[in-house]
Formats: sequence, C-alpha cells, structure tokens
Amino acid sequence: MAPTSLSPGDPSSFSRPEEAAVSSVSLYLDVDFERKVLAGKADLTVEKKKAEVTHVILDSKDLKITKVTDLGSGQTLDFTVGEKASTLGSKLEIKLPSTNELRFTLSILYETDVNASALQWLPPEQTAGRKQPYLFSQCQAIHCRSMFPCQDTPSVKVTYTAEITAPGDLTVLMSAQRVGEPTVTSSGRKLHKFEQTVPIPVYLVAIVVGLLESHKLGPRSHVWTEKENLDKAAYEFAETEEMLATAESICGEYVWGIYDLLVLPPSFPFGGMENPCLTFVTPTLLAGDRSLADVVAHEISHSWTGNLVTNRNFEHFWLNEGFTVFVERKILAKMHGEKARQFAAIGGLKDLKDAIAALGENNPLTCLVPDLKGVDPDDAFSNVPYEKGHTLLFHLEELAGGPEAFDPFLRAYINKFKYKSIDTDDFKNFLYEYFPNNTKLKAVDWNEWLFKPGMPPIIPKYDTSLEEVCTDLCMKWLQWDAEAECSCPFKAEDIKNMSSRQVQEYLAQLLENKPLPLKKLQAMEDTYKFNSVINSEIRFRWLRLCIKGKWKEQVDRALEFVVEQGRMKFVRPIYRDLYAWEEVRDKAIAVFKANKSKMMYVGAYTVAKDLHLES
Repeated sequence: MAPTSLSPGDPSSFSRPEEAAVSSVSLYLDVDFERKVLAGKADLTVEKKKAEVTHVILDSKDLKITKVTDLGSGQTLDFTVGEKASTLGSKLEIKLPSTNELRFTLSILYETDVNASALQWLPPEQTAGRKQPYLFSQCQAIHCRSMFPCQDTPSVKVTYTAEITAPGDLTVLMSAQRVGEPTVTSSGRKLHKFEQTVPIPVYLVAIVVGLLESHKLGPRSHVWTEKENLDKAAYEFAETEEMLATAESICGEYVWGIYDLLVLPPSFPFGGMENPCLTFVTPTLLAGDRSLADVVAHEISHSWTGNLVTNRNFEHFWLNEGFTVFVERKILAKMHGEKARQFAAIGGLKDLKDAIAALGENNPLTCLVPDLKGVDPDDAFSNVPYEKGHTLLFHLEELAGGPEAFDPFLRAYINKFKYKSIDTDDFKNFLYEYFPNNTKLKAVDWNEWLFKPGMPPIIPKYDTSLEEVCTDLCMKWLQWDAEAECSCPFKAEDIKNMSSRQVQEYLAQLLENKPLPLKKLQAMEDTYKFNSVINSEIRFRWLRLCIKGKWKEQVDRALEFVVEQGRMKFVRPIYRDLYAWEEVRDKAIAVFKANKSKMMYVGAYTVAKDLHLES
C-alpha cells in the first residue's frame, strides 16, 4: 500500500513542490571507491510558493544525512527522515528558517549507501581494461533520491553544478558541460567541475567515473568509452552528427550545446539513457556494421521529447517515450526513406504484442496512462509507452492529414512546452487548439486509447513492402516438411540481401508462430549460422526461438547471453522463457542468483520478479 503522505501530483514522490520547490542544485562530492559511496554535500536552492510554508519536503533513499544548514544565515536546521517506504525511500522534511524570505539555499551534508539503487560500482575485473574500478549512475525513474536528497519528481526541473573529486588517473563525466580542466588536489586526487544551465528533472542527473578515452565524432560530439572499445564505438556511431542535424530539422534548435555518447560496461540495463550532453548506451549496440545505431537516433530525439518537454509524472511516461519513438522514426525516414520508417513501426508492433503478452492483456499496466498509486515505476516499465504511444501518434498523424500537416504541429508542440513538465491533457488540449476544425481528430476515443489495457484500439495500415521478403521466408520454413524431405531446401543466400532489421523481422515472425521442431532449428543453424552472429537483436530473437523449440544445447548459449550483458530488453524475456521451460527452470534461477550482484539494481530487481523470487 502506498504511503498516505505522497505528493498529490506524483504517486512516486513525497515532495510537495506546490508548497516549496527546488530550483537549482550544487553537488560537492568525493568518489570513494574503497567504501563505494559518494560523500559530501548537496546545496539546494528552495523557493517557497506561499509565505506560510514552514517546511520543504524532499525524497531520500538510504542516505546518511548528518546536518542541514541555511547558507544565508549559517543556521543549523532541524530535519526528520521518515520511515522507509519500500522502493520509494523516505520523506525528508526540513524546517525552513523563520524569516520573511521566500528563497533559501540549504546545504545538506550526507553520504550515499553502499547499496544505493542509482549507483553501480564495478571492480576492475568487470571492466574491459580490468585495471581500474568504474562507477556509473542510472537515476530514472526514481533512483536519484538514493544519490542525493531531491524532489525526485519530473514535475520539478532544476539547473545544477557539480564539483567532483575522484582518483587522479580516472575521468569523470556528467550530464552537463565540463567547466575548465580538472585540477590536482593536495591529496593527488583530481577535482572536476560541471554545469548544466538548462533546467532538467533530476532523473537526468548522471555521473560516470572510469578509465575513459574519447574520439571526436563531429563538431558537437565525442564518443567516450574504455580504450578497448574506442575504435569500434567510433566506427559504430559515425553517423551521430547527421542524426543530430536531421533531428534539428524536425524538432528545432538543439539547446544542450554538446552531444556526447558514453559506451558503458555490459551491466548497463537499458539500450540507452538520454542523459543531457552525455547519452549512455549499451555495448550491445556494437554490431560492427552500424545496424543498431538507431538507438542513438532514439536518444538524440529525447533531447526534445523527454528532456525539453517532460512528462509531469511517470503515469504519463508515454509523452516521453511514445513521442521519442515517433521522432526517432521520423529521423529514419529522412535518412533512409518512408518505407524504412513504416517497417520499423511494424517491428515495434511485434515488440508491443510481446510485452502485452508477458504482462497479460488485461493488466492495467498495459494502459497508455496507467494508475501508479502504490506501484513502483520500475514495475511498470515495458514497451507499452514506447510502442502504444507511437501507434497513437502515427494514427493522429493520419487523421491530421499526414506528415505535411502533423510535422508542423510536432514542432509547435515542442516549442509550446519546452522547459516544462506536462501531462496528457496538456497534449490533448494543444492538439485541438492547433487543429480546431479537424472533425476526424475530434472523433478520437481517448478513453479507449489511454485507459483501456491491451493492444491499441486501431492499428495503422503500415507499408509492408520491406516486410514481404521476411514473411515469404518465414512461410517457407513453416511449410517445409522436414520429416518427409531428406534434404534442406534453404541456402545461406536466402538472407544475404536482407538488412539486419529484416532478419530480425523474419525471426520475430517465427516467434509469433508455434515453436519450431528441433530438426528445423538445427537446419536453420546449419544454413544461416545464427550462433555466430554478433548483432544482439538477431542473437536475442534466435535464442528465444531455440528456447521455445526446447533445443537443450542452446540453453547454455542463452545463459551466456544474459550473463555477459544486463540489458533488460534482452535479459528479461530470455529469463522468462527459461522459467517457463520447467526442465531448465532451476538452472536459470541458479545462474541468476550467482550473477545478480553484477547487475545494476533495476535489472536484478525486475528479473527477480520475472523468476518469482523474493526481491
């Protein structure tokens, strides 16, 4: 049950920004790899909304807070930390000075917990170079409260500065622009300074500390990673500036100054994270042929949809992700043609069906706008806001009169709500304000789209021309009588001229059908050599196909795949598939238990639920 003292505007936060809101944050932290903590202070500028307000309420989680001071007067302030409420953490209530001032700067002395859910501390052996430890953060959805005390709700946007002290031979990067060069302290450590002048929700505050090197990708972009992956990353993401310029042509000016990429160690649980100025990406994108670089187009799109225009709380997460998938595919259309955009939408629809099947078609978390009262946003995370949101926007584009009419609306929407946090009603009201005389848009059944579980009520008729070759090959394999025919009629050339996305689609179509018999799976491997494919999206679908067909020899390969990387998109479905196969269930659980300490919090937490284990 959710605590009764949660914010009336956000079921995932204790904060009350309508009474007193944080407008800026300054962090002064020491990175302690030995103790696995960040220690120092957070200075928060707080503005009272009403003169009679006596306290500011923040979110905290497992923080050790020792002192709070009003910097203006030097007065030590009373504070209380409430009882911990599961994954939401605790309410931090600070008594404000009794003055007529409406603006205060509070200095909070604290350190993080060794198990802070926002932070992953890697020993040297879990890095590519195996020489130095590594730290990275992941604050979305509500984990920033474990990194510093804050109003951990996307309805509040702050600017921030940071001064970070770390071992002298390591590089520190943040979701902000660097200020000057690092300076050496008296202890031989280095002090790194950062500044983010564009207001952001705190889930976008990010830090990484490691033995990093960079390669320039363009006038605004570098890619950062350990040197062992630098050449591969530089090749893979060479199109970043082109994507960025294309996104600007769709959405308007890029306001963040720089757009750097960071390739993280394998335990990073997402494909990418849109931290401003420093997008985090998974090494599973390093396919060697740039075939998975569209994830970068997605994260670039977030620079406008999500980072500039932000969901007010995570019940309206589709405003971040549905819009971002929509813009990502607009970039794809400009770079590779409208057919590529619509083909990507077809693949996304299959991912959506799979996500809804895993959750249950009547599960309220498959609503586009779910009720998150008493629900951890991590439990609600799925493909639904991404692909159901995209489907709605594609449908609205068609009703509006196509891209010629909808593209100017998209740009106007971003310009209208930039720097703000909004909800679905804000979007709807602006849609009708922009298209006042469109009778087709007025007939949209919003209740069906937003508040009914399951698949979208209307599926657009996407262009299927790029899909047809996949469907043709899929049907041939399904119709082949492997028992009656002594020789396999298929050749490696079948997929030679298919794009990697088409191969993914071919395997996705096979997954939608009954499990293939073992003989067909073995023939497919002999023909196409999927076991040796590097592309993680193809590998993922191939391994799922083998598990569903109960090919025992592939179980170890599937377990290797979920151990070598922690991307939830891949790890969770494969663990669920292995759990459903009773004969190998215990082995899958044992492998998870043996390796969960190497996973980041959100990945281990969600997989434990998938495996029906106590979290």
